[in-house]
Amino acid sequence: MRFAFSLPVAGLVANLVGFSSSVALIFQAANSMTGASSQLTSSWVFALCIGSGLSSIVLSLYYRQPVLTAWSTPGAALLIGSLHGITPQLATGAFLVSALLITLCGVTGLFARLMHKIPTGLAAAMLAGVLVRFGMNVFEQLAIQPVLIISMLLAYLLAKRLYPRYAILLVLLVGSLLAWQQHLLQGNEQTLSIAIPVFTWPDLDIPTLLGVVLPLFIVTMASQNLPGVAVMRANGYQAPVSASLSVTGIINLILAPLGCYAINLAAITAAICMGPEAHEDPKQRYKAAVFAGIGYLIAGVFGASIVSLFAVLPQALIMGVAGIALFGTIGASLHSALENEHQREAALLTFLVTASGLTLWGIGSAFWGLVVGIVVQMSYHKR
Repeated sequence: MRFAFSLPVAGLVANLVGFSSSVALIFQAANSMTGASSQLTSSWVFALCIGSGLSSIVLSLYYRQPVLTAWSTPGAALLIGSLHGITPQLATGAFLVSALLITLCGVTGLFARLMHKIPTGLAAAMLAGVLVRFGMNVFEQLAIQPVLIISMLLAYLLAKRLYPRYAILLVLLVGSLLAWQQHLLQGNEQTLSIAIPVFTWPDLDIPTLLGVVLPLFIVTMASQNLPGVAVMRANGYQAPVSASLSVTGIINLILAPLGCYAINLAAITAAICMGPEAHEDPKQRYKAAVFAGIGYLIAGVFGASIVSLFAVLPQALIMGVAGIALFGTIGASLHSALENEHQREAALLTFLVTASGLTLWGIGSAFWGLVVGIVVQMSYHKR
């Protein structure tokens, strides 16, 4: 079998999107603690990347499915506010307890049983709602960098007809070349340094338990793991829910003293590895998640200094490649969500609520979209 370059490209794009969308939040969260330091921040990036990389590689190779994990982006946003005045020791204790709760959800199978009750059409509608913003971002960037985005779109359309397996690779190459030619690459010389993990002995008190542990656990489960499972199901994979929670929870427990606040199933970056652009054969797409995991491991070795490399790339290039890479998945999700006439209205409302970006009590729109869809679907069954 010939090696498909589309697989490592999908993994690289997943890495780019993962870093560009959340690293700034990780920095803010780490620096909001009392006694924060640059070494501590670098240790956080190290632990999160190593945890995401290891769990992605282990789960994807074992199950031969694209099981991509990542750090919790909503969790980082939550920690920016909740870690003010809290010491690194108390924060570490909170991370350990949250990881223990996630592990218990995996070992007991409670979360898996809950997920099996969600209709596939609603899961697909939620996925489309999560991803549609990335597709729209492509055309928002068109007004800012028209030559770059139009060239990338033309490269995509041409490659889809001639060499569909390499469509995203061509988009990335064309975009990078134009960004260089137009002097859009930012920064001067970038230096990398090996990350030195900082071990923090845990501590815990009641205010931290109530103010950090429970919100972090709830947000990670509702805003990350739930969409992560839905992404896999919407793409035709039987998600190993309990095993994924157990593995990510255990790795989170081990790495929490180094700054790993939460590892969970990925949704947006996972969709990049699960779409037809990664590989035409769904059975081969797990390799894209493995390549993404390897990318995270490499990034973890360099800790916070890896951010200097990603900062070179213009935002229009990253958002353009990410959005174009998700076109196929967005289309397939919308088709799956709306093809069942009896679920169509529930799926439509799920999609709209999820796409709205609604956040209530710190929980993102993906959760509320499913809640609305399930309530609407149940109301039809009661008629």
